[in-house]
Amino acid sequence: MTNAATRFQRWILPGLAFKAAVIGGGYATGRELAEYFIPSGPQGGMLAILVAMACWSLVCALTFALAHATRSFDYRSFFEMLLGPFAFLFELAYGIFMVLILAVFGAAAGEIFSALLGWPTLAGTLLLMVTIGFFVTFGNDTVEALFKWVSVLLYGTYAAFLVLVLARFGDAAFTTLSEPQPTTGWLQGGLTYAGYNIVGAVIILPLARHFLSRRDAVVAGVLSGPLAMLPGLFFFLCMLAWYPQIGTVALPSDFILRQLNLPVFHVLFQLM
Repeated sequence: MTNAATRFQRWILPGLAFKAAVIGGGYATGRELAEYFIPSGPQGGMLAILVAMACWSLVCALTFALAHATRSFDYRSFFEMLLGPFAFLFELAYGIFMVLILAVFGAAAGEIFSALLGWPTLAGTLLLMVTIGFFVTFGNDTVEALFKWVSVLLYGTYAAFLVLVLARFGDAAFTTLSEPQPTTGWLQGGLTYAGYNIVGAVIILPLARHFLSRRDAVVAGVLSGPLAMLPGLFFFLCMLAWYPQIGTVALPSDFILRQLNLPVFHVLFQLM
């Protein structure tokens, strides 16, 4: 294995996996961005996004470093080490949280396929469940490969989305961003959103087995925040072209894509 390849696994892959853990459902559709950041206004929303990014970097760095030091490469051994006999409390919370997350992902998949193809919402949800089952059947290596190549699609699609939206609606977005607006609640919004998703650092602990040193763990953790949040920052900037009304839209991504009126890119984005 080349040094470049191992560096990718040690420094970048954990951030891509963390992004995959938090970006599905509400993040990808823009609904969570509208829920947690739009209420603080354009400038306040940007500040809240930076707060969430910094929190993710800090907690991921600490989590990865501790996992590396104790060789705890799954959530169960990690919390048995951290909480001892009280680890079962996390187990209970984790089970509830996973049901919540899968419900959000499933609902988003149902809504996306309904908006895109006119399918019943249940069909999109079932398709997601089957796809998840297919990939996890083949183990960690297959899932890691999925994180890598889907990330190429994801970042490329978000970059194209940013360019297309700002090329046509950039004046409105930047005008909104430059106008003074109340920034009430930006710190609370950023911390709440970061806390809501921080369990992703524990979900991806199997990737900690790639770390060769504490430095690897800290670098990977620090990079996880930006890798996970930059697509959201781009998306939020695009949303500002329709501020404040976009805050009440159920699927902001679908709303913006309809304004672009580019059917092929619309399909690509929703599949991403």
